[in-house]
Parts: sequence; C-alpha cells; structure tokens
Amino acid sequence: MSWDGLAGIVREARRAGDRVGYFAALYRQVTVEVRAAIHGGLFDDGARMDRFDTLFGNRYFDAYDAWRRDRSGPRCWRETFGLLDDADTVIVQHLLLGVNAHINLDLAVAAARTSPGEAIHGLRRDFLLINDILARVVLVVQDSLGALSPLMSLLDQVGARTDERILDFSVRQSREEAWYNAVLLAGQNEEEREATIERLDIRAAVLARLIARPGGVVRPAMQLIRSTESDDVPAVIAHLDHAMERSSARPGTG
Repeated sequence: MSWDGLAGIVREARRAGDRVGYFAALYRQVTVEVRAAIHGGLFDDGARMDRFDTLFGNRYFDAYDAWRRDRSGPRCWRETFGLLDDADTVIVQHLLLGVNAHINLDLAVAAARTSPGEAIHGLRRDFLLINDILARVVLVVQDSLGALSPLMSLLDQVGARTDERILDFSVRQSREEAWYNAVLLAGQNEEEREATIERLDIRAAVLARLIARPGGVVRPAMQLIRSTESDDVPAVIAHLDHAMERSSARPGTG
C-alpha cells in the first residue's frame, strides 16, 4: 500500500537528511486522509477509491525509483528530484514541485486507469472529493511553514501567494484541468494516451521550471526567505509530517 511505502521514504529521508522527504511527508498525510475518508464511507465507491489511491501512489513510487536508479522517469519528476540537492531552493518550492508533478501529470493518468472509457464519468464526485482532501492538506502544510520559514509572508506581499496560488502555480486550476485530462485519457486508445501523457509531462515540466526559477520580484523574495529558513532537514521533514495532526489538535479545527 502507498501509505507504507511513503512512511518508509519519509523515515529514510529523515535518517539521511534527504529533502525528498519534504513532499513525501506532505503526500503521506494525503494518503492518511484518503484512507480515513474511505473507511468513513465518504466516497461513493470506497473500493474504487482504494484502487485509485494505489494507482496514484504508484506513479510517485515509479518516478522516485526511476530517478534513484538512473536519473530517468517523467520530465516533471526529473525537474523535481533534480533540485533536491540545491541549497537555494526553499521548502515551499520543494513541496510545490512535487504537487505540480503529481497533480498535473499523475492525477489524470491514475483516474483514467481507475475508470476507463465511459466509467470515468461515474468517478467525478469521488475525484472531486479526493482533490478536496489533497488541497486541504496542501494548505495546512503551507500554513504550518511559518515555524520553519519565518519570512514566508513575503510571498503574500509580492503577490505570489493568493487563493491557493504560489509562484504562478494554482492548485485549484490544476485540479480542474486534471479532471478534463482524465476524461480525455479515459476515452483514448493506447497510442493516443501515450501522446497525451507526453504532452502533460512536457507542460508539467515547464511549470516545474517556473516554480523552481521564478522571475520578477519573487526571486529576491525567495532568496531572502531561504536565508532565514531552517537547514535542519530531518527536523523540517518531521515538522511537515505532523502538520495535519497539529491542525486537528488546535481549538476550532478538525
């Protein structure tokens, strides 16, 4: 199951001080929330969403394994993993690079494989619910970054973070596009699917480069943010890995 695999990546990343644990910690919490929703009967078809969750997670594991093996895999994941050793990349960039690749490429592919052909239309409500869970976790984790990145508020001041938008990357818009692409993929033959997946990967890789190297006033703001961030990678991973627990424990939340 994806939760166990993610827990292993997070554990190993904490031990090794590897920034791959940043996004893995965020994504582990998504799988925990999805599992709770499945067990709570919130989805129209829990067994189907269990398959979806597994297919979605396997996209990440396959990309991670390909990168570790020979620096291969989808372009957008290569852009993401390629910045893990870049000391100038801020925490939120690492998180958004992973979110970008997973939403703008993997989400549609996993949905289409879960419900191919006309069956895709019956997935819409559960797809939107899983996306609500994903967006909620992303926002909680972003909001928890203040303890690690004291100047994160600079992004608001330079207009780079408004309505789920950071560095020209909109989670909301990407979720809507992922559904459109899922419907497209579900109705295509194998050759057409390969071409569509290639196009989605190229587009997500372009977005990854924009997230990694923002222009205008955002760039100096990011440099200033990075200068005050925690360099304790294991501590950052541990903090990110418990963001949802802290959110649920606060009065008036959860």
